[in-house]
Amino acid sequence: MYTDPIADYLTRIRNAVRANHKVVEIPGSNMKREMTKILFDKGYIDNFRFEEDGKQGVIKIALRYNPVTKKNAITRLDRVSKPGLRKYCDASSLPRVLNGLGIAMISTSKGLITDKEARKENVGGEVVCYVY
Repeated sequence: MYTDPIADYLTRIRNAVRANHKVVEIPGSNMKREMTKILFDKGYIDNFRFEEDGKQGVIKIALRYNPVTKKNAITRLDRVSKPGLRKYCDASSLPRVLNGLGIAMISTSKGLITDKEARKENVGGEVVCYVY
């Protein structure tokens, strides 16, 4: 049976948000590292750390909560391109998430970037997930 590591990554974060955890540990990979960096750069998580354990490594993510309302910065994570059905977009038809308030992560020839960066660089690719 094949498992989808990106879907597992998103599900672990989604479950930690719903359970109001402060930190979530996820098995590492290069793709997950890049996704974590984007989440940090865009302000969806407070901090992250990559730890080597002799195998694939572990990513520790500190989730961001609003101190007043106790709501998480991540309200929804959706996997778009799945192993059974890949979704690709060219530069002219890149998706807009919540009319620009959310982000779409796009796997391009220039690496994993957001939809806004892909529009600026005029590249298309595989739509990995939506974050809002």
